[in-house]
Amino acid sequence: MQIILLERVENLGGIGDVVSVKDGYARNFLLPQKKALRANDANRQVFEANRERLEKENAERRGEAETEGKKLDGAEVVLIRASSNSGQLYGSVNVRDIAQALEEQGHKVDKRQVVMGSPIKALGVHEVTIALHPEVRVTVKANVARSDDEAELQRQGVDVMAQAFEEDRAEGEGFVEPIDPTLEPGEIPADMLENPADPEASTEA
Repeated sequence: MQIILLERVENLGGIGDVVSVKDGYARNFLLPQKKALRANDANRQVFEANRERLEKENAERRGEAETEGKKLDGAEVVLIRASSNSGQLYGSVNVRDIAQALEEQGHKVDKRQVVMGSPIKALGVHEVTIALHPEVRVTVKANVARSDDEAELQRQGVDVMAQAFEEDRAEGEGFVEPIDPTLEPGEIPADMLENPADPEASTEA
């Protein structure tokens, strides 16, 4: 289907561009969201009659988004979640969680503006894109941790899971079995055998 874009759409074009898209994409998203019109003679005339107003409104929205973007860019939200010992979350962090956390900090963000390829499923500091306007995008940080203390460590660049692994390994090194210097290489100590041989019997043989 050919359409006329009423605003900039990523990977398609800008205001007034006539582009071809799949019918489903146009019917289910672009047309209902009023981001485009069907490209026919009547709609071309409607668009040209309103082009100046549309471009002015878009410029105003872009300006507002740029102002908000300066306050939002680089913001960090902390989300406390339970996880396994490997750092995998019991559940996930999705666009709604990010939007809600940003709103609690006083930012005006709709969940539809949060761009995530997939939900966050592991501890750590993750970068998330916020599309405030088709032409204005900023990046925020989602600090997903098991506690506020761990979140602070992650903020400082500490890999919490790697640190925990090193600590566990260091503790484990304190429980090494002593080595018997009288044994030949590969020989098993008698007290570790289930049925140690009778030394007198071996002598008589």
